[in-house]
Amino acid sequence: MARPSTVVYALLLCTLLTEKVLSNKPRNVLLLLADDGGFEIGAYLNKICQTPNIDALARRSVIFNNAFTSVSSCSPSRAALLTGTPSHQNGMYGLHHGVHHFNSFDNVTSLPNLLRQHGIKTGIIGKKHVGPASVYRFDYEQTEENNHINQVGRNITHIKLLAREFLAQANRDNKPFFLYVGFHDPHRCGNTEPQYGPFCERFGSGEEGMGLIPDWKPWYYQWDEVQLPFHIQDTEAARRDVAAQYTTMSRLDQGVALVIKELEAAGHLQDTLIIFTSDNGIPFPSGRTNLYDPGLREPLLISSPEPAARRNEASSALVSLLDIMPTVLDWFRIQQQQEDTNDILWHSDKPKSLLPILEKEPPPNEREAVFASQTHHEVTMYYPMRAVRTRRYKLIHNLHFAMPFPIDQDLYVSPTFQDLLNRTRSKQPLPWYKTLKQYYYRPQWELYDVRADPTETNNLYGKPSLADTWAELSERLAAWQRASRDPWLCAPAALLRRGQCRALDNGLGAVLDSGLGAALDNGFGAALDDGLGAAIDNGLGAALH
Repeated sequence: MARPSTVVYALLLCTLLTEKVLSNKPRNVLLLLADDGGFEIGAYLNKICQTPNIDALARRSVIFNNAFTSVSSCSPSRAALLTGTPSHQNGMYGLHHGVHHFNSFDNVTSLPNLLRQHGIKTGIIGKKHVGPASVYRFDYEQTEENNHINQVGRNITHIKLLAREFLAQANRDNKPFFLYVGFHDPHRCGNTEPQYGPFCERFGSGEEGMGLIPDWKPWYYQWDEVQLPFHIQDTEAARRDVAAQYTTMSRLDQGVALVIKELEAAGHLQDTLIIFTSDNGIPFPSGRTNLYDPGLREPLLISSPEPAARRNEASSALVSLLDIMPTVLDWFRIQQQQEDTNDILWHSDKPKSLLPILEKEPPPNEREAVFASQTHHEVTMYYPMRAVRTRRYKLIHNLHFAMPFPIDQDLYVSPTFQDLLNRTRSKQPLPWYKTLKQYYYRPQWELYDVRADPTETNNLYGKPSLADTWAELSERLAAWQRASRDPWLCAPAALLRRGQCRALDNGLGAVLDSGLGAALDNGFGAALDDGLGAAIDNGLGAALH
């Protein structure tokens, strides 16, 4: 009979050996990123847009119902996702390509660079849209930088073959991998390639002159049957626009299936963490480039192969896409170096790994918050905004509030926005939840009870009963800005110099105290009605042409 000490030693040795075997098990990550994607997904209760493959992924995932991007713009959101830092901290203030030419700072630590240092093979297929190359370098790159964006972002047959090539290389090298597939759907293309339709829904459809994507079976929709979000006007023009968007969602959905099938064929379905999300909100009014919920809220599915992982369950945890980087590092068991700081932050205000949520739902916490920071989109679209959102309240700080909210080129040429312009100019009925003037001109502070007012139309800023709420949220937002070294921390009433806010005496502080809304309505607002407002509704469009 074995002595007790021998039995204990044997059990301890068995446990240590088991842990070593488990720790040596291959672990990989597949990140699937939609481009301007939203909730046109069956798993998110859209009953019209058909996405059977994303829905199948959702059935083996945790479905996050409260996931938010930290910036509602293409390049900034991708840089934030790949660095775990907001755009004002990593330097990607706006779009990377062409005349916009924004880049992250040279000393930023990115996910692909950090993973490479730990022996993990990195690959990107599709839309990259960030720079400089030295900061965001992948071992394998097939992007718009060496291909046409439609071929690597929308041609799902080509994407499938590229994924196969990368996975074969990873198997040959016997390395764990991180594969980032940046689909270009359902991004608009009416501004660049209008021959393919407003959403490139005809690209590769098999129609005459449109080319053929062999693996795509397009879905087409009746415009009067689409499930219209509250922030899009209920008109035929807008509904037809949404129907075109739905068709490109079918291409994205089938592309997701093809890549996952390649993952399975390569023998890695059971050792890969699969993440599906989008970069920012959909390209419609109040969506992309806005800090309202339609611009910030994102689909997020995370499927873990771990035996204890939750599957086909929803999470109500409030999470940010800034959490993706620490989640991936945690999956690969890589310690992320924490920067020393004297700033006091709520613990939950720092990016965190989401892996614990994949096994157990955390208790609801009213103190949870996510943050957002927007400065540019296109280079001409300077409209800095900062925001903090809890489960109940959202506070938006519009730093450039005296100017009209800028419109990007993709949205401007869209059937939806042209319909808004034409109806406003001709004074036709507009079945929308705002007017164009309300959309363009925003107060410096917006405070919403998002639980009671999910459309964010009743601004509660200045309400005496919510003075404490505003004070707490503004202080929390400022603390986050300080901790993330936001150069706009003191704007617009003061100048940031050597870590201190130096008053400019420009009158904005007094305006805030006395009620900005009244100042806009009684002074500058009147000027808008008499001059600039008329130019926007009746003249500026013609001047643009």
